[in-house]
Amino acid sequence: MGGHLEEGRAQSGKLNSGEKEGGNLGEMANIIYEKRDRIAYVTLNRPGHLNALDDATNAELQEIWSDFAATDEIDVAILTGAGRAFCAGADLKAFIPKWEHATMLDVRHNMSMGIGGGLTRGQHRIYKPIVAAINGYAIGGGFELALACDIRIASESAKFGVFEVRHGLHQGDGGLVRLVAIAGIGVALDLTLTGRELSAQEAKELRLVSRVVPAEGLIAAAEETARKIIANSQNAVQSAKETVLELIGRSLDDGLRLETLYGYSILGDFSDARSRLAQFHDKDGKKG
Repeated sequence: MGGHLEEGRAQSGKLNSGEKEGGNLGEMANIIYEKRDRIAYVTLNRPGHLNALDDATNAELQEIWSDFAATDEIDVAILTGAGRAFCAGADLKAFIPKWEHATMLDVRHNMSMGIGGGLTRGQHRIYKPIVAAINGYAIGGGFELALACDIRIASESAKFGVFEVRHGLHQGDGGLVRLVAIAGIGVALDLTLTGRELSAQEAKELRLVSRVVPAEGLIAAAEETARKIIANSQNAVQSAKETVLELIGRSLDDGLRLETLYGYSILGDFSDARSRLAQFHDKDGKKG
């Protein structure tokens, strides 16, 4: 699938790895970063390692997410993996051994930035939507990375699992927090305590992904979702995402007040709403 995906991208005229509209991030060894038609395509590109996250890959992703958030010409990102995996999590050869002699200060420093370039923790407040196109294994930290995305679409061959417990640890980068929020305590405990693998279809049944599509149609499905988002008011889209994140953990009364504040204050800059209302009335008038 990776070869087919890259061939299709080369023919489509998207920018090369590291390139961006109006600038250049520099060549990247582990990530393919492309931009076209207001969509950022972020492809984990370590297929020989099942796209496992080492320090270099995390550093590249951190730079990419910062660029994505700051680039006005881009509204949505699609995150996927090259080859037969979305992401197999942290690179165990490098990740676990470095904690053997870690101090409490090391743990404290780690709190500011999670794996996936901080998408799991640290850059999780990017209000532009991120769509995960899960093309294969999303296990361990790769599962946590997928859960940190706003919308998840899986290929029929995708596999998921909390495999950390097989290696002497459990989730530490938002996996538990998001599993509980998305699927509930029972599912979070089931998947975490057993460390079992689950299929794309079961993931959909558990509300962990919104759609399951054939592998050859995965990127097209993600692009379809992205284009639907782009067609909307981006002020409203980003405010809605911010509001949802702020609502988590709040009481009913606090949540209702916050939704009212954020929902109506978006009209403080009325230019976007005025333009869209004019278009709506113009179409309605033509129908009449």
